Amino acid sequence: MNARTAPPADHPLVNADIVVRSARTVIATEAAAIRALEKNVDASFVEACQLILACKGRVVVSGMGKSGHIARKIAATFASTGTPSFFVHPGEASHGDLGMIQPDDILLGISYSGETDELLFILPAIKRQGIPLISITGNPKSSLARQANVNIDANVSSEACPHGLAPTASTTAALVMGDALAVALLEARGFTPDDFARSHPAGSLGRRLLLHIADVMHAGDDVPRVPLGATLSEALVEMSRKHLGMTAVVGDDGLLLGVFTDGDLRRCLDDDGIDLRNATVDQLMTRGPKTIGSDKLAVEAAQLMEKHQINALLVTDADGRVVGALNIHDLLRARVV
Repeated sequence: MNARTAPPADHPLVNADIVVRSARTVIATEAAAIRALEKNVDASFVEACQLILACKGRVVVSGMGKSGHIARKIAATFASTGTPSFFVHPGEASHGDLGMIQPDDILLGISYSGETDELLFILPAIKRQGIPLISITGNPKSSLARQANVNIDANVSSEACPHGLAPTASTTAALVMGDALAVALLEARGFTPDDFARSHPAGSLGRRLLLHIADVMHAGDDVPRVPLGATLSEALVEMSRKHLGMTAVVGDDGLLLGVFTDGDLRRCLDDDGIDLRNATVDQLMTRGPKTIGSDKLAVEAAQLMEKHQINALLVTDADGRVVGALNIHDLLRARVV
């Protein structure tokens, strides 16, 4: 049966002073709880890290109620920072999900009281398999803490809830301890941004760190290029066909000699000394243009464009031959910028 909720208030407006004071009290209470955790990062914390680093399986994180929500987040943070991990609901574990936990795993149990029945109920089965247990509790003398190989103390002096009932500061403390473990393990493993990106391929960081120039550039016949000595008309036709706002100017050996861009065209039109009917592209091109290699990250192309205030780049190989081209729109489509 659902709990009865309070009827709507007769007055549509709340007392702003009370609301602000209440919110600030919550923030101050939880901030104080977090600061107090620093002294609990001790030998037990180090031992917990050592157990996890030595683990050949996964870190199985479990908790009930609000602690369960915190456990899910901790498991997700572990998994994305180099520590294989997943969440198991303690109630479901006793009805078959214990099969998800293998002898090479570690169980991280979260319970502020340390007396959560559903979590304590599965401990005998965990112990029989010889699976190490790490606990995060607010009571180092609780049943869960005493049965754990290592207990991490996440005690708080008070909840932010004025009635001292709703888990608030205590769940924040457990979450912070979980984050502290994850980051300590991340650094101990030498986990890099590239490693992080590999587990986040769909995110913006993944795109920035995993996408290479070869993945976004135009190649083959899609690369605009004209030979040395081509007329201005020929260069403009090539630029119009390839839609990149530029064309490479190459020698007979395919080596890049220069680039002719929309900007070069505008400068030519503004120069009365240039005979546009008879000019060749090598008279108008920009020599020594900025280029990039196909093995570079796409984000490096964006940085190069921004630094030099250009909208397109030619891609060259180690010998200086043109192998591709891209512009800012290609990077936008790839969501690199």
